[in-house]
Amino acid sequence: MPKFSYAKSSPFGSEQGIALLSLAGIGTHLWLRYASAAGGQTYRLSLSASFGPEPEPVFRYGFDAAIALMQFPLISVLVLGGVPLLYRLLAKMLHGDLGADLLAGTSIVTSVWLDEWLAGSLVVLMLSGGAVLETYALRKASSVLEALAKRMPSIAHRKTGEALADVAVEKIQVGDTLVILPHEICPVDGTVLEGTSTMDESYLTGEPYLMSKTAGSPVLSGAINGDAALTVRADKLAADSRYAKIMEVMRASENSRPKIRRLGDRLGASYAPLALAIAAAAWYFSGDVARFLAVLVVATPCPLLIGIPVTLISSISLAAKREIIIKNPAVLENLGLCRTAIFDKTGTLTYGRPSLVAIETDPAFDEREVLALAASLERYSKHPLSGAILKAAEKTALPLRPVEQITERPGQGISGLVSGKKVAITSRKSFIARSPDALARLPEISGGLECIVLVDGRYAATLQFRDEVRADSSSFINHLQPSHLFDRVMLVSGDRESEVRYLAERVGIDHVYSGQSPEQKLALVRAETENAKTVFLGDGINDAPALTAATIGIAFGQNSDITGEAADAVIMDSSLLKVDELFHIGKRMRRIALQSAIGGMVLSTVGMGAAGMGYLSPVAGALAQELIDVIAILNALRAALPPKSLSDF
Repeated sequence: MPKFSYAKSSPFGSEQGIALLSLAGIGTHLWLRYASAAGGQTYRLSLSASFGPEPEPVFRYGFDAAIALMQFPLISVLVLGGVPLLYRLLAKMLHGDLGADLLAGTSIVTSVWLDEWLAGSLVVLMLSGGAVLETYALRKASSVLEALAKRMPSIAHRKTGEALADVAVEKIQVGDTLVILPHEICPVDGTVLEGTSTMDESYLTGEPYLMSKTAGSPVLSGAINGDAALTVRADKLAADSRYAKIMEVMRASENSRPKIRRLGDRLGASYAPLALAIAAAAWYFSGDVARFLAVLVVATPCPLLIGIPVTLISSISLAAKREIIIKNPAVLENLGLCRTAIFDKTGTLTYGRPSLVAIETDPAFDEREVLALAASLERYSKHPLSGAILKAAEKTALPLRPVEQITERPGQGISGLVSGKKVAITSRKSFIARSPDALARLPEISGGLECIVLVDGRYAATLQFRDEVRADSSSFINHLQPSHLFDRVMLVSGDRESEVRYLAERVGIDHVYSGQSPEQKLALVRAETENAKTVFLGDGINDAPALTAATIGIAFGQNSDITGEAADAVIMDSSLLKVDELFHIGKRMRRIALQSAIGGMVLSTVGMGAAGMGYLSPVAGALAQELIDVIAILNALRAALPPKSLSDF
């Protein structure tokens, strides 16, 4: 779709200024012409120049023109509005980029040549009006890199002895001792020296769980600390830490972001030569240059310049009502052309939270009894898995029992007396360290996370956890090919292979890539995008480069400002149903836009034939084109009306 920017060449500085000037100029002209006696007053402009001896100079030039007062507003429109357009057209011609706006530029030049000021001004109005709509449709987002930089703290708390001082992050040296306060973002990669907390690393690594941190645990820059302070040793400089590396990858991805050719540009590339050919033929066979102008005025591609933006705005409005934010309108034009869908795992096809999926009990214990004891104890714990245990007990309607003598030591788990029984919940590693002989009684290590339950010092059960799969993931994935013509569906995650394979089998995805770093995700998405148009859907900071590299990037949920900046569309409500609605809104938008654009061009072609045969003057042609615009706009406005259904799975 042609898009005009007058900011650097127009004294008014914007498309809105040009549109308002055009309206004011045409309105003033009509008032002077039909409502004011002074409109017909004529002013003469005379210029003469000569060079050389009298009376026979070597060079002589003279200009003499009579201009009616009512023409001055139109001349202002053409000078202040038409000149910036012609400047932009010339720049595009030098780059070999010719589209529908070539007709507009040619129309303006021809109208000035033939003193058809009103026809030329109407063309400027149509173009600037279309540009205003396009500008309104585009929602400018701030730089992804700027958002990444703003997210990171600029100050770190460096500990020297017992003193704590704030220093710039870039001044942190390897070996420095830092204190990360509750809910702060970790400034550098390091190792915990003191304290116990949890950290949310899911946006960086793809691991869906809050990770427990105690002495000896590694921490990543960009991770969000939990409710307790941690003392950390800096292992890397800020410039070498994980978050900085993601920024480097993001910068490379931004510089090579795929350019999507707009629908209007593709249609205009075929329409413009046709219109020029008809105009040239009309001039050639009639010998009347006014027919050339009349054809071009009728041919001015306003169904492309106005009809498509109105359809976009209407579809963007409909999407917003469905909690879908469209940041790049080209998404709606091209979503239906994508043939490869690439999904991140955590937070997209899963909920990004642990779920208790199995209880492997010792034969001497009852599964429900073990779950009731564990849940009763875990309600007093802040461990990331405690919520999953409590939720499982709630689903099975198990009553919680009174607990006494609760103890929770860093790295050792939690213990207490539950209904007179001593219950302890710990890790496999800690349990084997205390009871090496018990290894044979434990089930094999599976994917996901696990914990060990002891009752009165005896092994009772192993609780196994997985990232909870969305209830509609399987049906959504399986309907992509028949409903939206995707040839290839891929699962790409930074999580462990066992977790990713488990999900792929659950939802029906064959192409699986696990343990992928942001750099690897970026390379993979680039390779796939070279073969076919791609859609990438993710929700973490580690997904931002891939979101940018894909043909269309969709950010899922509101977890990260960074992914929102990198994406072309943002699904505010974390629901795959909304993703499907976006696909359908895009398909519907493209259908209605093509109806408005192609229908308008067909009507314009009929008008061009009439103008070429002399039945329409340039001004009449401009008015006919305005009528065609109204028809195209009325059809485009249908896109804002919600259909009966926006989903089919």
